[in-house]
Amino acid sequence: MSIKYNEDSRIFELDTDNTSYRIGIADKEGFVGHIYYGQRIRSQKCDQFLRTWEGPFVPSENNRERCSFMDTFPVEYAGNGVGDYRESCIAVKNVNGSRTVDLTYKSHDIISGKPEIKGLPASFAGDEPVQTLVLHLTDKGVGIDVDLLYSVFEKEDVITRSVKVTNAGKTDVKLTKVYSACVDMDDEEFEMLTLHGSWARERQIERRKIAYGKQSVSSLRGESSHQDHPFMAWMTKNADQNTGDVYGMHFVYSGNFIAQIEKSQFDSIRAVMGIHSEGFEWLLTPGEEFDAPEVVLTYSHEGLGQMTRNLHDFYRNHMIRSRYLHTKRPVLINNWEATYFDFDTDKLLAIAKSAAEHGIEMLVMDDGWFGHRNDDATSLGDWFVNENKIKGGLKYLVDEVNKLGLKFGIWMEPEMISPDSELYRKHPDWALAVPERTATLSRNQYVLDLSRKEIRDYVYECVYNIISSANIAYVKWDMNRQLTDIGSTCFAGDRQGELMHRYVLGVYELQERLTKDFPDLLLENCSGGGARFDPGMLYYSPQIWCSDDTDAIERLSIQEGTELIYPLSTIGAHVSDCPNHTVGRTTPFMTRAHVALAGTFGYELDITKISDEERAMIPEQVVLYHKYNDLVREGDYYRIASYRENGEYDCYMVVAKDKSEALVTYVQVKGRPNVHSRKVKLSGLLADVDYRLEDTNEIYGGDLLMNAGMFMENMRGDYMSRLYHFVLDNTLT
Repeated sequence: MSIKYNEDSRIFELDTDNTSYRIGIADKEGFVGHIYYGQRIRSQKCDQFLRTWEGPFVPSENNRERCSFMDTFPVEYAGNGVGDYRESCIAVKNVNGSRTVDLTYKSHDIISGKPEIKGLPASFAGDEPVQTLVLHLTDKGVGIDVDLLYSVFEKEDVITRSVKVTNAGKTDVKLTKVYSACVDMDDEEFEMLTLHGSWARERQIERRKIAYGKQSVSSLRGESSHQDHPFMAWMTKNADQNTGDVYGMHFVYSGNFIAQIEKSQFDSIRAVMGIHSEGFEWLLTPGEEFDAPEVVLTYSHEGLGQMTRNLHDFYRNHMIRSRYLHTKRPVLINNWEATYFDFDTDKLLAIAKSAAEHGIEMLVMDDGWFGHRNDDATSLGDWFVNENKIKGGLKYLVDEVNKLGLKFGIWMEPEMISPDSELYRKHPDWALAVPERTATLSRNQYVLDLSRKEIRDYVYECVYNIISSANIAYVKWDMNRQLTDIGSTCFAGDRQGELMHRYVLGVYELQERLTKDFPDLLLENCSGGGARFDPGMLYYSPQIWCSDDTDAIERLSIQEGTELIYPLSTIGAHVSDCPNHTVGRTTPFMTRAHVALAGTFGYELDITKISDEERAMIPEQVVLYHKYNDLVREGDYYRIASYRENGEYDCYMVVAKDKSEALVTYVQVKGRPNVHSRKVKLSGLLADVDYRLEDTNEIYGGDLLMNAGMFMENMRGDYMSRLYHFVLDNTLT
């Protein structure tokens, strides 16, 4: 059993294979406190870590210092306005105007399995036995019950947390804050790691010492965003890829969020994560419930690398539902950077014909095929085929592509509406807007109010009709702007604070319908690149477009930050033309392919216009994809060196689960004169066996490769790359 309750000590014990989490109930009032999270410990009395034996003591013994107790107690889920001046997790407005919440233990349940969360993406048990602790807390004064849910995934060393709030009283309650997780612990000179960025440079790793006060990352953009990511880790200051204590916290949500660590006056830290409270309000009438999204917690005693592998395994085993999870994705070619809006049936078929001749397996038609859209200023919402471009109609085009032996995919942006569209002229009130205020355009488009059922139904009917009209195997679902003008014509003024969350729930509902109606469809989410790359989206799509920046060198740091927490199989990565359309850099065609192999792999170029030399390399690259993708998709990822840190080279590897093979990718970003070959130490191999380097048939001991290292070829020039494939000596034929 992974969850136990000791009635004598009133301690809950949650254990994974390598970690332990302890929760205790203190005092007669039932304060629920955090005791321990870290390396696995034995079952034993450890309530001393609640510090209730130390002044100011519990309120039943020293009520004159209740405020001091509340401000120091390591609470498991922090109330509001009752003496704990650190960040609260929940706040309300009730009928008497009070905002205070004081939660105490009521009862608990330990159940088998992993409960679903209504309307939200959430992890599932799969083939693994999972137990869930439900702590029932209450505030009788406010009239709310709060359930804290903890699900234990033993093999992946993951504990998920979520929260359900129920109005158990007789009057309305308005929630103004509901976070999903809180962890209180002593500071150990921790450092904080977050992922920041912008369009075309998402998920850049930043690490800094935790200072007194609050430090956070967040989004108020209606999506998880390019700028910050719903993830944070805190770690001992010596932690690296292989050593040190690391705690990771990841939010399964695609909208506004906050991830925050606060260091207190007493050198403790409080880590919280949840829906951002700014602008958030949610009315609960008597008997109604509110479900907060899930948070994924993991702990590693073996550095960042083990945290990474915990999360990779967890998302592969317990978040992604697509039938494509354990299969190769078709090698696609997308026409966006090849043609932008300037294409027609003949042009697409010319690309498809050449692509088929060179081993590519799917053509994806990007933006510009619908309404009267010849630029980005029109037609969003008018999801009918422009037959001036797509001569003969969509089915004709798809059939012709299929005859060439290729599958067909299509781009859509269902959440948006253009002012210049038939839909907007008919339904201007369908766009998010604040009355008597000039609406904010972005990319010359507005956002549809997906909180409204009739709009969701219209959107879904459009998507359904397009996909049903032809043999469409893949959809790229895009969202090219953030949310502004947060107003809906269907909500009363006192409920507008629900809109941002209801919008996200609307997106989830649409994608849930899509995946159920088209279970064989390969869905790839996208938001102006990687602005909605989050675990919530993985629940619906097995891959997400990583970034609009496809430059191989920029992708090294973008993909490093993404690979830190996401499986490589989820990362949309393509080979594009040069000079690169975003940064203008020219890199070798094979380097572009080697970097894209650490992802879904495809092409973003006009195959009919590239050089004969590059075109001739495509079949070789496709062969590499088919040779290595099973390993890349299913194996364990190890970060060996970071160009972001050293400024000269990048190196990472993937090792098969059974240690039978490994693929090392090495990118020499900067060539240097008069230097020796660089030596790097590999990871994740078996120490007591021999491996054969496939290209040369040289034999290396696993212990030698990991402890002494191997020499990387000093290639002439910048932006050069090599793959090194090792197999167990007795498996090579």
